Amino acid sequence: MKRRELAKVMAATTAVPSGAAAAGPASATARPERRDPLAFDPDDHTTLTATVVTGDGEKTVTYRFHRAVPYVAEPVDLTHQTLNVSVPVAVDGKPVGAGRAPILLSNAVGGYLPSSTAGATGISTNRPNPPLALAAGCVVVEPGARGRTLVDADGTHHGVAPAAVVDLKAAVRYLRHNEGRIPGNTDRIVATGVGAGGALTALLGATGDSPRYEPHLRALGAADASDAVFAAAPYCPITDLEHADMAYEWNWGGNPLPGGAQADQALSRELRARFAEYQASLRLSGGNGFGRLTARNYDTYLVRTHLEPSATRYLTALADDERERYLAANPWIHWTGGRASFTWADFLAHVGARKKNVPSFDALDLSTPENNLFGHGTTGARHFTLWSLRRATGDNRARLDADLHDTLDLMNPMPSLARGNPHRARHWFIRVGTKDTDTSLTVVGNLAAALEHLGDDVDASMYWDGGHGVNLDAPDFIDWIDRVCR
Repeated sequence: MKRRELAKVMAATTAVPSGAAAAGPASATARPERRDPLAFDPDDHTTLTATVVTGDGEKTVTYRFHRAVPYVAEPVDLTHQTLNVSVPVAVDGKPVGAGRAPILLSNAVGGYLPSSTAGATGISTNRPNPPLALAAGCVVVEPGARGRTLVDADGTHHGVAPAAVVDLKAAVRYLRHNEGRIPGNTDRIVATGVGAGGALTALLGATGDSPRYEPHLRALGAADASDAVFAAAPYCPITDLEHADMAYEWNWGGNPLPGGAQADQALSRELRARFAEYQASLRLSGGNGFGRLTARNYDTYLVRTHLEPSATRYLTALADDERERYLAANPWIHWTGGRASFTWADFLAHVGARKKNVPSFDALDLSTPENNLFGHGTTGARHFTLWSLRRATGDNRARLDADLHDTLDLMNPMPSLARGNPHRARHWFIRVGTKDTDTSLTVVGNLAAALEHLGDDVDASMYWDGGHGVNLDAPDFIDWIDRVCR
């Protein structure tokens, strides 16, 4: 549904002035009062039930489901610019008061592709966080968003960067605009997502109320309200894209491709050297007195701060016989005094094949999802790093398109954190699997370190042997929401 179609819907909901029905047609001087086009209608819902498996067993949740609610007044693509709201009414027959409950804003974006809520028949059950949050008494909001593959009839790509993050910011503004009308505490919005959705979550958390997005939001008729969120929970965020190729080669450059072949090591070494320059420019320090994070010591930092603690938690949770079998199969792990230790080289060998070739994100042949993400106008894919552009064209004087500087800034949480945005989220729950070779582990490492440097409350952890998109402690996440929002 496009803008003109939405206008017809809005016109049909024009309020009738009191007494108009008895008085007949309005006089020439009477002006019908228009409703707020972004007002949430609490009566427009269906009542549903869901069975949710929790740590305390199965729970039957009765909830009100508001489907496909437009969150902007002038949508570009109403199929994707709507949201669903699930409001718990009762759990196992006991009434739930959700009027001031935390709001979980859970996006389902993957691969920076479009995400739509229009066809949903109830709360999403293919991810653990939304139903668990509902069963815990939270209001759950699931927004759709435009994505990189959307193309108008005239060939214009209208879902490329920064469309997705602009849409999610508009959804947050919609919720805040409807404070008092929509159930839940709009000052306690907790954003979450996975992969590209995790990157967008990190952006929501880092860039709250940034004026840099204002022109894009105004063009959509977004609500005039704050787009800051209270807390953010990015899972395996695919972000910091303009530096992702170099970070990937630093992390996984020596690992074989699927099938055993090696990626081009000359290109890998060149990008790895560039990562050293980038990491130094961040001027980040590791926690617990580790000191400045550099390309030379980042492996030690990851092992000490994230990987060994992850392996220790995993092994501790196993039964004694299971632990013995795992350690026998992985003799490179030293288990002493209830603690795992190992080298970075042994860890990389354990992970095995890397998922992506070199360069992993800004491909020389413009074939990656990220090349598509940074398309523009009628151009479906572009280079967004100077290194790949010059390599692909053979022109050492080539320059990136002028708009990309701002677009890249709008799609990366790190610059906003470097500026110390005062309206950022102050509570963070960050997760990634140790075998997630979709991007470098330094992405999560740098995000967590930047937030800790700013003094934020950061719960960052890695799932041992977990791949991309894994979520192994969803009940802990729900407990975390309760703790930080309380």
